[in-house]
Amino acid sequence: MLAAAAVALAVGGCSEDPNSLSAQAKAGDRKGYVSGDGSVEKIAEVKRQEPVKLQGDTVDGGTWSMTDAAGKVVVVNVWGSWCGPCVAEAPDLQKAWDGLSKAGKPVTFVGIDLREDPARGAAFLKANNITYPSLSDESGVLILALQGKAPTVPTTLVLDKTGRIAARVNGEVTASTLTGLVDDVLAES
Repeated sequence: MLAAAAVALAVGGCSEDPNSLSAQAKAGDRKGYVSGDGSVEKIAEVKRQEPVKLQGDTVDGGTWSMTDAAGKVVVVNVWGSWCGPCVAEAPDLQKAWDGLSKAGKPVTFVGIDLREDPARGAAFLKANNITYPSLSDESGVLILALQGKAPTVPTTLVLDKTGRIAARVNGEVTASTLTGLVDDVLAES
């Protein structure tokens, strides 16, 4: 009886978390993406890499570049309208953007619409009243500029005033978490 309990405990202890990245990748449910777990990573100033170099065409036909955001904290959100957690977090991102903008803080937001037609991305932004720009990354090349810090969708990065990645949320983000991360980066000397 004790041997059976020990075997059951050992097998149960080795089971994989169904929400882990590994389990999602193996699931075969064809959802087309692996979502993060919402974990937050803050990067100390002395450990930050080189500034992010990001530029491209927006989903609505304009252009955007990091030079447009010189001297500001930049929030970069990697998303797709085909991603359930991205859709769920969109109102929170807009709420954070509205609050920080109305407070006059030196912050700008930019999205990266990953692997979809720009017209579809633009339609999603319009339908959801998202007012900050989003770059079109239909080919998936733009996320290479994010130094490996955007392995899943959604991912939200907070770049310091020099353009270096200071914080990351790997998965769905809330307005309060994002605002707190931005405020922390703004408070840096």
